[in-house]
Amino acid sequence: MTEERVLELLVETDDIATDLVPLRKGELAGWLGGQPAAIRQWVEQTGFKAEPGSVCLLPGEGGVLAGVLAGLPDEDDPWAFAHFPGKLPARTFRLAAPLPAVQEDRAALAWALAGYSFDRYKARKGKEQPRLVWPRAADRARVGRCAEAVALVRNLINTPAADMGPAELAAAADALAARFGARCRVIVGDGLLAENYPAIHAVGRGAAQNRRPRLIDLAWGDERAPKVTLVGKGVCFDTGGLDLKPSSNMKLMKKDMGGAAHVLGLASMIMEAGLKLRLRVLIPAVENSVSGESMRPLDVLATRKGLTVEVGNTDAEGRLILCDALAEAAAEKPALLIDIATLTGAARSALGTDLPALFSNNDLLAADILRNGEAEGEPLWRLPLHKPYRRMIDSKVADLTNASDSPHAGAITAALFLQEFVEPDIAWAHLDIMAWNGAGRPGRPEGGEALALKALFATIAQRFA
Repeated sequence: MTEERVLELLVETDDIATDLVPLRKGELAGWLGGQPAAIRQWVEQTGFKAEPGSVCLLPGEGGVLAGVLAGLPDEDDPWAFAHFPGKLPARTFRLAAPLPAVQEDRAALAWALAGYSFDRYKARKGKEQPRLVWPRAADRARVGRCAEAVALVRNLINTPAADMGPAELAAAADALAARFGARCRVIVGDGLLAENYPAIHAVGRGAAQNRRPRLIDLAWGDERAPKVTLVGKGVCFDTGGLDLKPSSNMKLMKKDMGGAAHVLGLASMIMEAGLKLRLRVLIPAVENSVSGESMRPLDVLATRKGLTVEVGNTDAEGRLILCDALAEAAAEKPALLIDIATLTGAARSALGTDLPALFSNNDLLAADILRNGEAEGEPLWRLPLHKPYRRMIDSKVADLTNASDSPHAGAITAALFLQEFVEPDIAWAHLDIMAWNGAGRPGRPEGGEALALKALFATIAQRFA
């Protein structure tokens, strides 16, 4: 599904649309009290109790569908309306009564994303789906940019690595730049050495000639405005390198460019909203492959910042490509620097797949992101940049190692490694994310997933609106 098509399930006013009545359990009795006896009897006999996600189709005269009751949870759930499209016939529905504006935004967004499917490789694109009339108070621009950004992130992650290598990822960034009048520059292959990005080159040099490493550099906005820089990990496929992953761990590694997908999705929201800032997006794009040119365990690599790194493990490659991009980003002294990466299994072990790990050197920035995450229904959890663990990434022969010998605190030591490449006076946040749904849920099918986009956008918008 293209990013534009995700909004096709939201339509203009339709005079023949069927009323959809959202109800919580405690509201059902009051609603039934104002209905004819026949309707009360029908609802009772169908066993509808307004359980969250349940629906009750109401019959009308002549056998037509008169309306639908839709159960909502007592707590505020941004995905509540995503349950309904899969249970309703392919016709147009409208909210029977207005909801608070925030809830109407969430209803529209959840309905739209419930219709998302990754169908690029399918001859049959699926059946027609139910549509929802735009709720009157919904902020269409906000819902639209969120839905399209999520679809973009999902599509990029879901695309197989054979069709989403470094060149294709660069093409996606170039297409986004063209849409919004941004500039996109790409440094490819040995050009990385010429322009001093040696760590990115080292990780990606083992790939085939048509999948050479590159640095994608997108810039948009007034050059005089405050600078906001986004850095995304773009490992388009990760074999683990010479420290080869087992097949069970390698299977999902097309998603290892999930950080890159996220920063492109977030960039699209920023540019669509026209925020008053100077945006820069840096994506080191590589394939971590096995060949005679692959980096080796205990090789010592140069980096853009001048620090040397001993390769403790070739499968800890994400932080190696990010360190060059972060050093370039930090050199400009942006007002805000955010990197997003599918970086460590340790973060997933600690927090699971739905909860991104947040690290930051700035308490105010971290508090803003966490607060907006709660407000947007996209919670994150802050983990510490615990200074005593810095010794765990010391090397005997280089300034740093990319992989500690300790089995503990893997997400923290990875974040501490990245911090070495960010100046302490720059407000910086690092998100360690999964970017994948292991099982489908309403509005969130199995596959690539966008996490914390609304939380990050809200944080940026509040600072640079």
